[in-house]
Amino acid sequence: MSNLDFIYKRHSIRKFKNQDVPIEDIKEMIKAATYAPSGKNLQNWHFVVVKNKEKIEEMAKIVERKSDELASYATDEEMKKSFTKYRKYQTLFRNAPVVILIFAGPYPSTGLEILKAKGASSEEIHNLLRPSPGIQNIGAAIENLLLAAANMGYGGCWMTSPNFASKEIQDYIGFKKEGYFLAAITPIGVPEESELKSPPRKPIEEVMTIIE
Repeated sequence: MSNLDFIYKRHSIRKFKNQDVPIEDIKEMIKAATYAPSGKNLQNWHFVVVKNKEKIEEMAKIVERKSDELASYATDEEMKKSFTKYRKYQTLFRNAPVVILIFAGPYPSTGLEILKAKGASSEEIHNLLRPSPGIQNIGAAIENLLLAAANMGYGGCWMTSPNFASKEIQDYIGFKKEGYFLAAITPIGVPEESELKSPPRKPIEEVMTIIE
């Protein structure tokens, strides 16, 4: 048994048992999330927990309505088909007992003001902002949350596909915090056994370069 087994327990869970997740367990997962590293230790994250089944279902319907609206703007059938084929994945959170919405807050990119002061080109500014350090903080927190959930016998699925309806979801749940926006969603619950698998990973040699 490897000391890293807790990592390999994490899978993208899309089907859940009809079993409650106690709020104390959710707090433990979110506590683990807050121990992720963040640039300047700004901890620019906020977690909104939704356990109300009616509210979860309404969020799914919001995504469906927005999806229908966007699909109507497609200029051809191929574009529409490409967008709508992922619809069932955009609302898979509807059958989970808990949905956690992860919000990202402001993050000042190091060097941005200096570049602006020197009259940097849009390309220079783009290259500075492209790594999105503020969002990297959020990603680290989400991964911690999902690893904790898996180690506690639960599962989740890192979702950004419903982001096209983020404003409508945020308005519906009524969460407001200056400068914060919805970055990702994860359902949380006890996984169906059939979900405890992962797709193959690329070989290490393909994704690693060693420079000596």
